[in-house]
Order: sequence, then structure tokens, then C-alpha cells
Amino acid sequence: MDHQDRSHGGGPSPPQRQEATAISQALDLDQVVWRQFAEASTPEAFYRTWLAVQSRLLRGVLGGVVVLGPPETGPYTPAAFWPDGQGVSKFLAGVAERALAERRGLVVPDEGGEEGEVAAGPRLGVAYPVHVSERLHGVVALEIRSRPERELQTVLRQLQWGTAWIELLWLREEGARRGATVERLQTVLDLMATALSQERFYGSATAFVTALATGLGCDRVSLGFVRGGRVRVSSVSHSAQPKAQTNLMRAIAAAMDEAIDQHTMVVYPPQADRPQAARAHAELARQYGAGAICSVPLGAGDRLVGALTLERPVDQPFDAAAVEMCEALAALAGPILEIQRREDRWLITKIAVWARDLIGKIIGPRHMPLKLSLFAAAGLILFLALAMGEYRVSASAALEPVVRRAVAAPFAGYIAEAPARAGDLVRRDQVLAALDDRDLRLQRLKWASQLEQVARQHQQAQAQRNAAQVVILSAQMDQARAEIALLDDQLTRSRLRAGIDGIVVSGDLSQALRAPVERGQVLFEVAPLDAFRIVLQVAEYAIADVREGQSGTLVLSGAPHEGLPFQVAKITPVSTAREGRNYFRVEATLARAPERLRPGMEGVGKIAVDRRRLVWIWTHDVVDWVRLALWTWLP
Repeated sequence: MDHQDRSHGGGPSPPQRQEATAISQALDLDQVVWRQFAEASTPEAFYRTWLAVQSRLLRGVLGGVVVLGPPETGPYTPAAFWPDGQGVSKFLAGVAERALAERRGLVVPDEGGEEGEVAAGPRLGVAYPVHVSERLHGVVALEIRSRPERELQTVLRQLQWGTAWIELLWLREEGARRGATVERLQTVLDLMATALSQERFYGSATAFVTALATGLGCDRVSLGFVRGGRVRVSSVSHSAQPKAQTNLMRAIAAAMDEAIDQHTMVVYPPQADRPQAARAHAELARQYGAGAICSVPLGAGDRLVGALTLERPVDQPFDAAAVEMCEALAALAGPILEIQRREDRWLITKIAVWARDLIGKIIGPRHMPLKLSLFAAAGLILFLALAMGEYRVSASAALEPVVRRAVAAPFAGYIAEAPARAGDLVRRDQVLAALDDRDLRLQRLKWASQLEQVARQHQQAQAQRNAAQVVILSAQMDQARAEIALLDDQLTRSRLRAGIDGIVVSGDLSQALRAPVERGQVLFEVAPLDAFRIVLQVAEYAIADVREGQSGTLVLSGAPHEGLPFQVAKITPVSTAREGRNYFRVEATLARAPERLRPGMEGVGKIAVDRRRLVWIWTHDVVDWVRLALWTWLP
């Protein structure tokens, strides 16, 4: 007994030593995992060690996977597995897909093992989505042994707390990306400000490439533009006047042509993810010692106009950040520098380039709207140059009656009645107005009484055979008869009548009843309805083309749908001023006079001169005005 007691009391038994050794190894393994997690320098290492830490913390984990992808849109792909080198089972993949679809934490029991898999007892799938700024970035899924409900809540809580590390990594990387983006944007804006600070293109280009070389740590930055189908170097950093014919400039231009021909950036030494031809770049590096070269095409609109070539030492290759910076600079600087280059050319050069581009568009395979427009314009010009038309002189016109019959007051008197006024159609001998004849009738009565008295005296003188008295009384009787005849004539003419059939063109006494009129005063004018003439007011600049006997057409404002033919009868050689212009009176006769015509109607008449070219007809007024203006201003 004593011997046994001493053997047991002398130290731990072998099982205890094995357990202690296992615990020590587990602790050492945990320390290694935590150290790897703390020292992770890449996202892939971070996800892998993070998943290992979670598996160590939760215990009983059979497998795990971290699935990540672009926020919200996907696609989501595995970023890390646990244990390393082991794929994800179909069961765990299904749990991860379900958690992504439902966007929430899940605990899913395994209803049966997969084919070819040795049963490992009841197991569960636990998954929890990874949200960053309320956007779904992926999911974490673990396959664990079955355990009580209370412990499952602990597992989900641990996964929720653990995903905070992933969220922190994403937020930190996003902040770094934003900071780098802001820094690159500031650099780009500074370079553009440097280019725009100069008035002339050459100064802008030189300042731009020099600032770009300084900012990106380049040995040399060259800028070239396409001329005649080949690139010509126009500016080189830290150089006042690059010589286009040197071998160096030819090598740089060849590298630029290589990038433009491929329509993409060319980086030398070539990158694995950028398969491209870089023979000219390799030759430039071999001959002139450039360790790293990057050529970026410059675009303006839908075409490439030039290129930038950047050269660095061999120990400073162009990384992804530098390549992204170069692409951003090219996208922004290309149109600006091209505009400056175009605006800084001589005027004759601009005209020649414009003509060349236009000809290229005309004979090229595209630009169909321009070709159709030019074809239509050429057809129109040809039509105007060859087509003939009738040249007519336009003038304002008015109808006048050929004859105007005046109705005047036969004696001084007063208006008694006036049934007619201007615009009335009248017949021959129709009463237009009547004068008050009461005084005339009284005078006639007076003279009639005096005639009877003298007649009785004449009879007594005859009875008395008084010859001398008979002669005197006979003369008095003749006088009385003459006065009576005069008064009868005046009484007859006191009723003013129309002398012809026609229309009253002037005169309105309806508002002047009992008003006095003087002898000879014109009270009415009557014009016939079948005899009109046209009076045209022809402008001074067109009168030279008008001749007597020419025909034309009159369109009245009251009947614009019908043209009335006429013939020029008389040209008055005296002009009248109206509205700042001189006009000549041209009289014409109508070939026919419709019944609806009235004196005073106005319209537009066109006198046919002859047939001339349409282009002359439509432009001669402007040409004559220009000639006169030039004559006025010329010394």
C-alpha cells in the first residue's frame, strides 16, 4: 500500500500528462492563429485567419466559409475556407445561399449526409450575413456539431460580433480608397490648372508635361499629337524646344503610335493582366535606358488625337495606382489640350484643316446627313443658276374711274333735301339733292304779276294809238318774260340730278340740310361702273423696267382669289415721295371690269417684264442695294 501511495503521489499520471500536453498545444495553436490574424497584411490573409479564429473560439466547428462580393449586386464568391485547402460542402453552400437570399442569420439542421461522406453525427449549418453601411457584402457560414438551443444563440451572437471585424476592414479600405481618390483628383486638378494657366498652346503643353513629370516622379514625359496619320512629339518635360528629327523623338513617337494603334494604354514592362504589343516601348527602353514606360492615348470626342508617354527608372514601375492616374489624366487632358492646340493655329491653317475635314466627311463612308444636305444644296444652286422664271414688277395699286361727273350748285341757296350720298348707285336723271326754291317761286310770281300789269298798259297804249308808249311797254313785257324764263330754269335746276348711270363717289349732304351753298360749289361726283383705270405706284428702282403696253395682273384686297388682267397705258414722268421712297404713277386699263368693282378699291399689281433667271429675280434687289451702298462709301 505504501508503495502504491508513493507511486501515485510522486507526479501526474500519464493520462494527465497527455491532457496537459494537449491543452498546451491548443494554447500554442491559439496563439499562433491570433498572431497570424493580427499580422494579416492582405484581405485574403485577413479572411482566412479570421475564419480560423472564429472556428477556434466556437469549438466543434467542422468547416466554414466566407463568401463575399460587390455590395448588393454580387456575384458572391468564396473568399476563405476552413480548414485550409478544404472545399465547402453542398450542405454548407446551400445554407450560405439561403442566408444571402433572406439577408438574416440562420440555423439549419442537416437532414442527411452527402454521398461518399462518413457520418459524423448530427450537425447544423449556421450562417450570418455581412452588412456594411446597411448594404449586403456577403455571408459567413459554419458547419458545427449539434448542441443545445442556448449554445446556438451564443454561436449566432459570436458570429455577429465577429463580422464586425470584416465590417471594420471594409470601412477602413473604403476610407483609404476615398482618400486616394481625393488625392488623385487633387493632383489631376492641379495639373489641369497648370495647363490652363498659359495663354498659348506650347506654353500650356510644356508646363503640363513638366508638372506631370514632377508629380509622378518620371524622368521624362512627352506629349504628341497626330498629324498626317502619324504622331509628332510637340512637348517634352524640362525641354524648351524638342527637335522632331532626333532619334529619341522618333522612338518616343513610335511608342505613341503603338498605343494609338491598339486604342489602349501600353505599359512596359508588360503586366500579366494586360496582354498587348510593346515592341516600340521595348526598343525605347533598350536604346535610351528607360526602365518603365507608360503610353496613354489622348481622345477628343470619338477619335484619338495624340498620346502621352511617361518614362520612369527601372526601380519605379507603373503600379495600378499610377496607371489609374494616367488614365484619368488622359481622359481629362486630351480634349482640353486638343482645343488649345486647335485655337492656337494660324487662321489659314484652321481654314485648310476645316476644308480637309469637310472633304473627308463628304467622300468618307459615314456622315450621310451631311452628304444629303450638300447634295440638296448643290441641286438647289444648280436649279437657281439654270432655271428661268417670269420677272414681274410689283406695285401697290388702286382703282380710279375714267370719268367723274361733277354735280354743282346752279345758284346760291340752301339745301332742302339730300336723298343720295357717297356709295349709292344712281340712275340717269335721278334726284341727288334739292335746293330751297321758295324765293325763286316768289320772284316768279312777282314777275308774272308785273307782266300782266304791263300787258294791260300795253293794250291801252295800243287803243290810244300811242306808239311811243307801246314800244316802251313792249320792252318791259320782254324783260318780264325773260325774268320768268330765267326763274323757271332755276326752278328746274334746283333739283340736282345724276347725269349718268353710276355710283356716287363723293358727296354727303344728309347732315347739312338748310346749310347754305355757293354757286358753282361741287356737291356730288358720279362715276360710271363700266369704265375704270388702275393707278400703280411703281418704286423708283423698278421704273426702268416698265414700258407702255406691258401686261400684268391685279389682285385686289377684297378679292384675293381672282386676278384681273390689265395693260400699261401711261407712265407719268413725275415722282411722288411717300414713306421715305419715290414712286412713279403708272396708269393701266383693265381688260374686263367685273360688276363688283368699285372706285377706290386697292390691291397689288404685278407687271410682267420678261423671263430671267430665278437667282437674279430673287437677289437683284439685294445686289442693287449693295452696289449703291458700296458706291456711297467708296472714295
